[in-house]
Amino acid sequence: MSRIGKMPIAIPSGVKIDLDGQHISVEGPKGKLERDIHPDMDVKIEGEELIVNRPSDDSKHAALHGLTRALINNMVVGVTAGFKKDLELVGVGYRAAKQGNNLVLTVGYSHPVEMAPTEGITIDVPTPNRITISGIDKEKVGAFAANVRAVRPPEPYKGKGIKYVGEVIKRKAGKAGVKAG
Repeated sequence: MSRIGKMPIAIPSGVKIDLDGQHISVEGPKGKLERDIHPDMDVKIEGEELIVNRPSDDSKHAALHGLTRALINNMVVGVTAGFKKDLELVGVGYRAAKQGNNLVLTVGYSHPVEMAPTEGITIDVPTPNRITISGIDKEKVGAFAANVRAVRPPEPYKGKGIKYVGEVIKRKAGKAGVKAG
């Protein structure tokens, strides 16, 4: 049995879940999310809990069991609390700014990099070297944060670049001194 898949999902007050065949929609105080789930998975609402069952102990069904439960749980958490990713810019002259809805990054290129957020994503720049990306869809928040980080990934020698807050960058030693001989 899948440890994650067999756990029931508690439905908080203020959250409305609609099951229409293999289509699930979750509506809460922060918004509404919809998703199609795999036709093999059986999802039921029992009281104040949502339960995901699988038809067999086949390895494919076991993998889908935990995945389906995690996706639905992320939808419930998203419409109640939301998701947030914090990024940090490390490097002399590296800074971020917000122009309208767009994020403008100055990270050592000959031109500033401008990024428009995807739908449902909010960008906040509390300080010039810190970016906060938030939204109700965990996939979209993570994907946009990864795209921002990909503009200038942290390098291992000086640690310069865009990194997640709390991310540890493995540092490498520089060139050893070469003796002239």
